[in-house]
Amino acid sequence: MGLLTLFSRPKATKLVKLPSGSFTLDRDGKILSSTLSQVFPDEYVRDIGDRVLTAFTHAREAQMPLSELVVHYSTFKLLARELRGGAMIFLVPINTGTPSKK
Repeated sequence: MGLLTLFSRPKATKLVKLPSGSFTLDRDGKILSSTLSQVFPDEYVRDIGDRVLTAFTHAREAQMPLSELVVHYSTFKLLARELRGGAMIFLVPINTGTPSKK
């Protein structure tokens, strides 16, 4: 075990194409409907859903009305709307590589 092993890169994770679509969750986090590709891993969908539901739950507990959550990344946008304890989540990739048409 040398000094360089402390700074070695972690094992590479499998690259996944950015999803495009939406899915709906009930208040227990169960996926009710989805328009996402089957190639996009279910574990990612569940993780995103859990985090969104947690954000809505914490806002409700803090008595802060939160009906919509928008997260912008450089190439990706997540839009979530609260639905009586559940949520509808839209995943939108942002194409930054194509020139704009004039």
